[in-house]
Amino acid sequence: MTVPIIPGFHPDPSVCRAGGTYYLANSSFEYVPGVPIRRSTDLVSWELVGHALTRPGQLPPGEGVASGGVFAPTLRHHDGRFHLVTTNVLEPRGHLIVTAEDPAGPWSDPVYVAGTAGIDPDLCWDDAGVCHLTWASFLPTLTGIASVPIDPGTGAMLAEPRLLWNGTGLAAPEGPHLYHVDGWWYLMLAEGGTERGHAVTIARARSLEGPYEPAPANPILTHRSTTHPVQNTGHADLVECADGSWAMVYLGVRPRGKTPQFHVNGRETFLAGVDWVDGWPVVAEDRFTIEPADNSFTDGFATAELHPRWVAPGAGPETFTRWAGPAELRLTADAGRAAPPALLTRALDEQWTASAALDVSGGTAKFVVRLDDRHWYGLVADGASVTATLVIGPAVHAVTKVASGPRVSLRIRALPGASQEPDLLELSVLRQDGRAEVLGSFDGRYLSTEVATGFTGRMIGVEVLDGTATLHEFGYSSGVGTAGSHGADRQD
Repeated sequence: MTVPIIPGFHPDPSVCRAGGTYYLANSSFEYVPGVPIRRSTDLVSWELVGHALTRPGQLPPGEGVASGGVFAPTLRHHDGRFHLVTTNVLEPRGHLIVTAEDPAGPWSDPVYVAGTAGIDPDLCWDDAGVCHLTWASFLPTLTGIASVPIDPGTGAMLAEPRLLWNGTGLAAPEGPHLYHVDGWWYLMLAEGGTERGHAVTIARARSLEGPYEPAPANPILTHRSTTHPVQNTGHADLVECADGSWAMVYLGVRPRGKTPQFHVNGRETFLAGVDWVDGWPVVAEDRFTIEPADNSFTDGFATAELHPRWVAPGAGPETFTRWAGPAELRLTADAGRAAPPALLTRALDEQWTASAALDVSGGTAKFVVRLDDRHWYGLVADGASVTATLVIGPAVHAVTKVASGPRVSLRIRALPGASQEPDLLELSVLRQDGRAEVLGSFDGRYLSTEVATGFTGRMIGVEVLDGTATLHEFGYSSGVGTAGSHGADRQD
């Protein structure tokens, strides 16, 4: 499998089924709204239907600390209701649980499970209907994969937590999921860390409490020490399909360029089949046929409701955007914030073209591709000029400056790399006569996780630096053609 089912920064997938429909959740880290939710009838084609954490009572506003915020979720359907458990690592109250009748929302206010420091929580129910929380525990007296029965309606623990199994001895056992299949309890983990050594391992026991015996063929999925184009594979979840077969979703990255190679779009979601052989899951990576998708869209902001593709670090887009009519989305700076407000969407392709039509007569804005506030390339427009600017850690480079009026059309393209780099990022001003005035093409490795570190991926959008800017239209197209209303499907 080389093509993701959910491309771009969509790590830590969790999947469940209700009837003939599948639902999938991903971690979102510093971006708000949090935890994107998707729907599918075939596990291959997915529709973004909303987010689980959409309001301050669920996800308190913050400064958008890079790779902070909401870590891995687990999504489950039980007794006609959807349950989602996750961890806001900036929130001291413990793992949070929200529920909904419809995964598109609204989701409930959270309940917290106190005394469960750690990450990657899982929910399951035993035959008696008791809910169990399992997680990668950071408690000093309980380090490893821990589990405890809880009341999911209140978050109260019903017993003392206990350790289950700490994996096969690889680094960083985490991402636990429990499944009850044919009289066995299966505990699946991610091990090896979420880099090149990542792997999926599994163990089983007759009782949920253990003792667990590891699979003889562990790890059941890994691409470590191979030349496979998808690396870092791990953090998987299983689902029984409507026809009785089984499938697995897992994260992976697509590194490019010369060694050590660089991945730029973050950890993406992939799909595999699963067979049960002698009581153990065996992964069939190439069972499903996944064709590369055309992810093109043009957003003309025709209504006041933003498409769910749009997110912002720390606080939701509604905190700094105001719809003033079709093609009139106002973005206002906030001097009280540590970083400028940013309206962003995920880069979804290895090569892509994005464009923005802006009016900066009331302020200064930048059209940007970024990993975080310390790693970005952008076009800064102030009403008199446009400046191509690169920020790589502490280094700020204002590279090229050209004259321009307050109404500007800007373009960024991710082009194939020339030699060692994963790609080249080209920054241009689109002139009224149709010319693209290229201000420079820059090595994309500096906007990669291998350079910037962290758990996210490239985002594209508009940041407002001071005053107010108006975003008239945003275009994104797969490949390196034009982006905008020409040649792309309009999705207002």
